[in-house]
Amino acid sequence: MTGKQLTGKTIAFAVSKEGIEQVELTEPWEAVVQAGGTPVLVSSESGTVQAFNHLDKGDQFPVDQTFAGTSVQDDDALVLPGGVANPDALRLDQDAVAFVKGFFDAEKPVAAICHAPWTLIESGVVAGRTLTSWPSLRTDIENAGGSWKDEEVVLDGGLVTSRNPDDLPAFTTAMVALFAGGNQT
Repeated sequence: MTGKQLTGKTIAFAVSKEGIEQVELTEPWEAVVQAGGTPVLVSSESGTVQAFNHLDKGDQFPVDQTFAGTSVQDDDALVLPGGVANPDALRLDQDAVAFVKGFFDAEKPVAAICHAPWTLIESGVVAGRTLTSWPSLRTDIENAGGSWKDEEVVLDGGLVTSRNPDDLPAFTTAMVALFAGGNQT
């Protein structure tokens, strides 16, 4: 996944203060860098965020921008890493929810993995879409008007989703391809 297909593009990674599944942050981040893009870590507070390796504390990462201090117009695409606590906290943050919804309103591409669709549900953007996630979110997605598939990667217009860290190779490939294509509907 080398090349410069994302050169000149800024990709926002939206995360909460803690509970981000580290590999679901770092592997997509590295894929953006390898493709020539500029990843930006966006959170509710400045400082650092705490990632986890499943239930064990992982590394901390510096926040580049806050939801309140940035605009959807500043970025070309959005990545929502998973982890159970991360999207659960994001969906309670009005600025984060508005930020995520803004990407859909602007028809900018979005990639979400694992439990991240909880934030999509809260943002009101799941109805009429087909996506995948960690299996326990299936009922939530269907109750929000979406269709759920148990597949490694699901692409629905400008949204790419995957189930879990095992899907990361396919997820990052599909994500970079989607982001390189520009706006999607």
